[in-house]
Amino acid sequence: MPATVRSEFTLALNQVATERGIDPDVVLETIKAAILAAYRKDYGNEDIDKLNVKINPDTGEARVYKENKDITPPGFGRIATQTAKQVILQRIREAEKKAIIEDYSEKVGSIVNGMILRFDGQNIVIDIGKGEGMMPYQEQIPNENYRLNQRLAFYIESIRQTMHGEEIIVSRAHKGLVIGLFKREVPEVANGSVIIREIAREAGNRTKLAVFSNIGGVDPVGSCVGQKGIRVQAVINELGGSEKIDIIQWHDNPKIYIPFALAPAKDIEIILDEKNKSAIVLVPEDQLSLTIGKDGQNVRLAAKLTGFKLDIRSKTAYEHEKEQQKTANAASKIITNSKKTKKEKSGNGKSKKK
Repeated sequence: MPATVRSEFTLALNQVATERGIDPDVVLETIKAAILAAYRKDYGNEDIDKLNVKINPDTGEARVYKENKDITPPGFGRIATQTAKQVILQRIREAEKKAIIEDYSEKVGSIVNGMILRFDGQNIVIDIGKGEGMMPYQEQIPNENYRLNQRLAFYIESIRQTMHGEEIIVSRAHKGLVIGLFKREVPEVANGSVIIREIAREAGNRTKLAVFSNIGGVDPVGSCVGQKGIRVQAVINELGGSEKIDIIQWHDNPKIYIPFALAPAKDIEIILDEKNKSAIVLVPEDQLSLTIGKDGQNVRLAAKLTGFKLDIRSKTAYEHEKEQQKTANAASKIITNSKKTKKEKSGNGKSKKK
């Protein structure tokens, strides 16, 4: 079988395609489009829709045809070189960016390591490997300080259409970053033996994570915490070191699940209204501030985690309120009965007078 001889043009074409990670046919079509653009610049009187470009695969020589007739002007190749070169580079950059966007669109919802390249106003541009990601201000952790060349873990949030075209949006504030870090640090989460059922996060401050396992002998909370807290600490370090993470046991019974979600508060009683997805939470007086948390953060995250509207009350105050209500009801009943008796006596008197 004879050996296939590949021309310098073909080799160069394949090299460009390989380096840029795009299809050789895309590069070839780009060259043809560039030649047509160059021709239109100098010979604009021609009907561009009727023109066709053919390229010799051995020499790379390009010829312009109109209805199968060669109309290539003398010296056209030299005239068109600079224009064609610029269009080729532009089209290749566009094709390269499109290939990168398509590649990262399959990675949306995962985490990636990246390096801070530059600051663009309030936004931050991140080097994420093949491409660049944009981290808008709202996707940044509020109390985290960023610096050039800093290496961090990022969550690929989405591909968004912006005024600069499609951009890869990355996040440090998204709850998906915490889930991704636990998958990376905890083998049981990565292989599915421990499932993260719910998560509520206020980036930079606190996260509550509800985990579950239906595999016997697997402690979901212990697996995520790790020996001496080594696994959860690794996640906290990746988040900047200041964000607290509460890992709790998920349960399908709200009466059990809600007290778990309100940890570290203890001795909690629940009066549940499942129809309205609400609950009255009764806690001892000394656990009241712990249950609510700083600026209401603990109860706010617990409500997000469970999906229930939570009304936190002191046990003592609630019992006192119930006792007062009971007394008021009894008094109201006595008054009602008294009025009824008087009315009956009044009615009897009128009857005898007649």
